[in-house]
Amino acid sequence: MRKVPILVSSCLAGIPCRYNGKAKTDQNIVNAVARGEAIAACAEELGDLPTPRPPAEIVGGDGYDVLQGNAAVVSIDGQDLTEAFVAGAQKVAQLATSNGITEAVLQDRSPSCGCGAIYDGSHSGTLVEGDGVLAALLKQQGLQVSARRGQ
Repeated sequence: MRKVPILVSSCLAGIPCRYNGKAKTDQNIVNAVARGEAIAACAEELGDLPTPRPPAEIVGGDGYDVLQGNAAVVSIDGQDLTEAFVAGAQKVAQLATSNGITEAVLQDRSPSCGCGAIYDGSHSGTLVEGDGVLAALLKQQGLQVSARRGQ
């Protein structure tokens, strides 16, 4: 019987796709992708955001609030990136669905992938409880989502 892969953040898989053009490599995840046990995806790049790009945070809530239209994802220079973040999250969620994925390991604190803690929207480095847009959408779809901090 074929084992269903897990979904992982591309930056954890060593792909330099973060806002600053770098990766947050986790060697265990790199190895899992190489073995075909994990599929890497970046919601921000799939939402057509460039790499590198200005850092962004959720203003007015968390990923669930963004999905309900009650909060926004805003870059440090004031650009509303909500549409791109939601579009990218939807593409990753579809990838998970089409591959029968039931578990995701995502980069912590990200406005897309953060799980349990995200930045507060002030761009001051302050963390608050909450999930990023992708993490919220995947949880709504019933996936088990956890966060990890790469190097």
